[in-house]
Amino acid sequence: MLPNTQLDALLDEAGMSHAGLAVRVNHAGAARGLALRYEHTAVARWLKGQRPRGQVPDLLCEVLAARLRRTVTLDDIGLGVPGEPVPAHATPLRGFVERAAALWRSDAQHRPHLLGYAPVAGTPAVLPVWEWENPPEDADVSRSGGGCGVGRADTETLRAARTHYEQMYRKAGGVATRARIVRFLDSGTAPLLRGTYGDATGRELLRATGGLVAIAGICAYDSDAQGLAQRYFHQALRLAKASGDRALGAYVVALLVNQALFMGEHRQAVAFAEAALRTAGRALTPALGSDLHAMQAKAYACLGDGGSALACIGRAEAAAGRIRPGSEPDETGYVQPGLVHVQVAEALLTLGDLPAARSHAVAAAGAPAHDRGRVHRLATLARIELRQGDADRGVATAEEMAFQARGMESRRLRDRLRGVRDDLLESRFGRAGEAAALIDGALRVPL
Repeated sequence: MLPNTQLDALLDEAGMSHAGLAVRVNHAGAARGLALRYEHTAVARWLKGQRPRGQVPDLLCEVLAARLRRTVTLDDIGLGVPGEPVPAHATPLRGFVERAAALWRSDAQHRPHLLGYAPVAGTPAVLPVWEWENPPEDADVSRSGGGCGVGRADTETLRAARTHYEQMYRKAGGVATRARIVRFLDSGTAPLLRGTYGDATGRELLRATGGLVAIAGICAYDSDAQGLAQRYFHQALRLAKASGDRALGAYVVALLVNQALFMGEHRQAVAFAEAALRTAGRALTPALGSDLHAMQAKAYACLGDGGSALACIGRAEAAAGRIRPGSEPDETGYVQPGLVHVQVAEALLTLGDLPAARSHAVAAAGAPAHDRGRVHRLATLARIELRQGDADRGVATAEEMAFQARGMESRRLRDRLRGVRDDLLESRFGRAGEAAALIDGALRVPL
């Protein structure tokens, strides 16, 4: 059994104790002619994942709805159809907010089962992107009747927080950053979403929240909690749709494309990237367009379609040439000079064109980059140099990579380090063993 995080979150929001809920359920049952004698121990079992019998789930909805002064459904309390998680987009906005907040609360409390979530596949994986693309839109996102009044200062705080946690992620990695951002989502963001605001302010609030949730997903991805990361990305996509910002939605889809590449879902990566490019339309910025085309190139290369990969590389390079500093939204700041080069280098490496791959990798390593991006670029260059037989250069690049990675807590970067270490050992060059030992020393430090 998995803990019922949604019921737990609603109980907390209602300010109701386990014993208090049990008493109210008994009273509600009596009104229906039922003789119930539940105590706090029964509520504890429900929160641990046991499904209540008979009419009790409906009684829980009734009790919580009366306390919270809003409709509460079986899905809201985590007692919908067993084994069928409700997609973020299948829920009205108010219900979605409560479900999202329940996940943030559980993550902030370090519930261990969250890290074991398996990514959904097939229709449940595709549906959030399809529903982002298609009507209906949210006609009115205003909210009233409870909580504090939300204003521009609040949305500016959320935007500042997104920038803060993104920079922390780039310097320290997702493992170290995830706990911080989910704690902020739970304590600093959820109360605002439950506040009072008009439609215009609400859209700004949802957009700012979507940017924050996307960073939480990135940190979960970097921590190798892929199912949890996917849930955050789907939440961010629902928030982007509600905000009306197509560019933000396309950015979130790009995160799903990157995750699909990591999980080997190459056809899905191509399809998701195409959906983002098509749906964002004029809202698509050159930076995001270049990254989407470059990731498509990597997916096509993995599928063995060299012609399509090269065509996407051309489109990625053309879009990169149109990037103008200062004209991009905060979310696409990760598309720094050299990013497309390293993406193209990886596609060409997969296609077996080592000289061209090295040319792009050298250009990427020579361009300015934040700490995390530099490790990624050096890893790509080192692997290409070693595979070309340039052991001296490969070893030197690998050592620089290992030095640059110090202090970062990232499972994805550890994967990159392991790949370079394996290539060093396969090269059997004299100094390769020393560089491999340097990487081993970094890998021995627990995250």
